[in-house]
Amino acid sequence: MEKVNKGGADTTSTTITASTTTAPATITIKGILGLLMESIDESEGKKVISLGMGDPTAYSCFHTPQVAQDSVLHALQSHNFNGYAPTVGLPQTRRAVAEYLSRDLPYKLTSDDVFITSGCTQAIDVTLAMLARPGANILLPRPGFPIYELCAAFRHLEVRHFDLLPQKGWEVDLDALEALADHNTVATVVINPGNPCGNVYSYQHLEKIAETAKKLRILVIADEVYGHLAFGRNPFVPMGVFGEIVPVLTLGSLSKRWMVPGWRLGWFVTSDPCGMFREPKIVERIKKYFDVLGGPATFIQAAVPCILEQTEEVYFKRTNYLLKKSSDICCDRIKEIPCITCPHRPEGSMAVMVKLNLSLLEDISDDIDFCFKLAKEESVIILPGTAVGLKNWLRITFAVDPSSLEEALRRIKSFYQRHAKLL
Repeated sequence: MEKVNKGGADTTSTTITASTTTAPATITIKGILGLLMESIDESEGKKVISLGMGDPTAYSCFHTPQVAQDSVLHALQSHNFNGYAPTVGLPQTRRAVAEYLSRDLPYKLTSDDVFITSGCTQAIDVTLAMLARPGANILLPRPGFPIYELCAAFRHLEVRHFDLLPQKGWEVDLDALEALADHNTVATVVINPGNPCGNVYSYQHLEKIAETAKKLRILVIADEVYGHLAFGRNPFVPMGVFGEIVPVLTLGSLSKRWMVPGWRLGWFVTSDPCGMFREPKIVERIKKYFDVLGGPATFIQAAVPCILEQTEEVYFKRTNYLLKKSSDICCDRIKEIPCITCPHRPEGSMAVMVKLNLSLLEDISDDIDFCFKLAKEESVIILPGTAVGLKNWLRITFAVDPSSLEEALRRIKSFYQRHAKLL
């Protein structure tokens, strides 16, 4: 059995073994990718190509809009934003996010509904902190984003997983969702557009999720960090559209749509036209929790109104065009690699899940073994599915320059041919 001890790449120590079936609460994507990078054989002399991290800024074809950079520079040079911001965020930033999100909703959000966070990761932590209580549980998708498990573990919040169905475009198994819930269930998480699956849910499916949550008397946590990055048959529909059916906590950020993950500007939004979250005790509790948090840099917050209002639509169209082009390259090249199959072509976000067929490989024990040997032999980094809850699957990020993506998939094909079982 192969063991890999997690070291300096992550602050939490764990062991990844061949018997791992789901991502434990101590596994993080960055931690595993750090270990994979350490296993690169530099003597091979190959350029490292990472298809593991959803950070398109590493590639020249994806860039931040000029208006975003100019807005930050202007805010910094004004000398007006060197001090502390209110812990819940600058008033003008909260108002701008409310107006931005309201464009796609049948009701209007106000600045009081918006709280500014250090990226979507902090928004996730805030959400789980607000919901945690003794005996409570939360329903999470599998595959999903492992930060939810990690935050839940710190909050002593029980996690229950429902499956996403690859044969149905990674839709939520609503029967399983309903069967998992009990009187201690506080919320369910919906990630749309999907990470790690690249799915985009239809209006009808999101409405069914909302109706199911209403029946179960639970909240919906809508992780929309990839919001509007949709390039397939389904347009992006925010979960907040169904806020009159069920209360929704919407989490998002500038990171992906504006290609600025390092700016750490996110939001936690109560998309709740019926007003449950506006009860004085709930509002006061949220505000008090934000008093102990450190938000994004004040000058970054100050730039947000201009960024949201002035980024031209052509920028977003170009981004989605590039993502569609790279996703098509990815899927077409995957067809040439017999040991991996793609059950559903991505329609959004920046990643796709593919199934690993170990029966076609001679000396590969599981998805983790595959990824570590691939990194060592080919200097290509992809994420083992175990990290996101699906053993013997792989997550491939396609937000990459076409030439680098082609080269990485060519190397994966060579890796397969070298390790293919002789028939």
